[in-house]
Amino acid sequence: MIVTFDKEYLESLYTKGKSDDKKHRFQPEVIKLYKKRIDLLKRTKRIEELFLFNSLNYEVLKGDKNGVSSIRVNDKYRIEFVVSNQDAETIVYICNILELSNHYK
Repeated sequence: MIVTFDKEYLESLYTKGKSDDKKHRFQPEVIKLYKKRIDLLKRTKRIEELFLFNSLNYEVLKGDKNGVSSIRVNDKYRIEFVVSNQDAETIVYICNILELSNHYK
């Protein structure tokens, strides 16, 4: 998949391992797992492959987040993203990372 980031802090967490703003501070272990999950999304050819990893708890959200998918980073955090297809002949999945959120807030 092609992975894009909706917010600057999400890309910064992935590339630098930290966020420049004070609002988005995470423990080093959360950042390490976040980077592993993004790498996994990049290696994934089809969205259905995410079902093979039980620990991800891949799901398509409902309600006010209808159309948004999520995978778990750990028990507390999840990555929320939108997947879209482009090109009818060659399917390119574009995964736009929306948020690294506290699952229970």
